[in-house]
Amino acid sequence: MNRRGGLATAAMVLPATVLYTVMLIVPVGLAIYLSLTDWDGYSADPAFVGGENYGEVFADPQFQQAAFVTLLAALAGTVAMNLLGLGFAVLVSRTSRVNSALRMVLFYPHVLSALVVGFLWGAILGTNGAINSFLTSRGAEVLPFLSDPDWATVTLIAVLVWAGFGVNTVLYVAGLQTVPQSLLEAARIDGASKWQTFRHVTLPAIAPVVTVNLVLSLITLLKTYDLVVSLTAGGPAGQTQTLAYLILWNSFHDGRLGFGSAQSVVLMVVTAALALIVTKLRRKADQGAAA
Repeated sequence: MNRRGGLATAAMVLPATVLYTVMLIVPVGLAIYLSLTDWDGYSADPAFVGGENYGEVFADPQFQQAAFVTLLAALAGTVAMNLLGLGFAVLVSRTSRVNSALRMVLFYPHVLSALVVGFLWGAILGTNGAINSFLTSRGAEVLPFLSDPDWATVTLIAVLVWAGFGVNTVLYVAGLQTVPQSLLEAARIDGASKWQTFRHVTLPAIAPVVTVNLVLSLITLLKTYDLVVSLTAGGPAGQTQTLAYLILWNSFHDGRLGFGSAQSVVLMVVTAALALIVTKLRRKADQGAAA
């Protein structure tokens, strides 16, 4: 029976193990290998160059600029998406037809392709877009949403937040609905205000959801690519290039797959490190609140 049980367990685990290996372990291993080579993606034998690609990565001004934009978008976007998501979740958490419709509206931007979202906001915020066309028709100056480096970075982050916070809202709504009503009623009986109840009862109860939302938002924003393509194309003058955008540009446009693989390995390590840091910080905060 033990042997049969072991075989049955192995049979159930095998498909997931194979899928995990093929979809994650093999690509990561291949990326690490290619990062140590000088390969254009077409030649038969990649030339081994050791750590030269990594030295070039950290000395590359374009990589430094893309890393700054990516980290800024990831950190600012994660905070904004979760604050907005939690705020709207509190507003629409009660079950009603109106709240159900509002949840659908808030979640809808996430259903759209990021490319479509970029083209949509480009048509609204571009130099000849809807907003600037309206302003010029009234004799006002054009606002450089996508033509000024600082404005374009802020615009990119704002559009990322708009497109993504609906997922956070839905997850927070699910978390809020699991908070025991007995705890909320006990807090009200004890004279706690709404803010005190939310801070000391609701937030600790949905702490796991907060952690999941923070990590998912951070990982999603760190690999931003398609929205950059359709909204700014990395411009103006490359100021809104993210790491994912730069990696694909170097790998396929410039034909430097080895160099692009080195950049992707760095991004992978940074993403894993930040996700672990956020998770540990959230665990410490949860333990402190429980104590």
